Amino acid sequence: MNSAMGFSASTSMDSPSLENPPEYTFQDEDPSNRPPYASLPLSEFGETKWRAHCQCGKISYRLRREKPLNAKFCHCRGCQVMHGAPFQWAAIFPKEDVRFDNGTSGLSFYAAKERNTKYQTPTKVSCAICRTPIMDEGRNMCLLFPQLIDFSDSPDEQRERIATFLPSCHIFYENRLRDIHDGITKWKGIDEDSELLDDSGQPLEKTDIS
Repeated sequence: MNSAMGFSASTSMDSPSLENPPEYTFQDEDPSNRPPYASLPLSEFGETKWRAHCQCGKISYRLRREKPLNAKFCHCRGCQVMHGAPFQWAAIFPKEDVRFDNGTSGLSFYAAKERNTKYQTPTKVSCAICRTPIMDEGRNMCLLFPQLIDFSDSPDEQRERIATFLPSCHIFYENRLRDIHDGITKWKGIDEDSELLDDSGQPLEKTDIS
């Protein structure tokens, strides 16, 4: 998400304040030497809570944190275009809790602000083979897409496990392609830094917020 990184640092899941400084990395910085791409031995990484992979299976990663710091639906135009979908569903994880099985091999990077493929954060990461969007990478955080996580259980078990990643809010809801009557908090722009809206996109009265 462009506006995204932009996913505000605020979180309501009993987590510390997130920091994702806006400054960019140097374009020649090698991402393979640090999380989430560094080849940390599994014995040091810790217990794997979740596995995820792209459509073709070339890219796979694991998570050692069971719950994201937060999860949100983003309706900004950048996310709509990049995903070819009405909105983006993303879950926020610290980089050190993510481990790509093959480092940067098979990954494609795209810096939306600069409109080039030189690695710098924030960047959009995808599979170079099947083009599945993998994540939005910030300075310290990864915005992962729960659709890639392997919830291979019965339908009922899948729904129960997916609930771990349910969003706390919608952001940039003023750009929605249709109203979503799900009762989840909706922000006109960035969460905690814009106007609250109802499911129909109308500003909430202060009496409605209390």
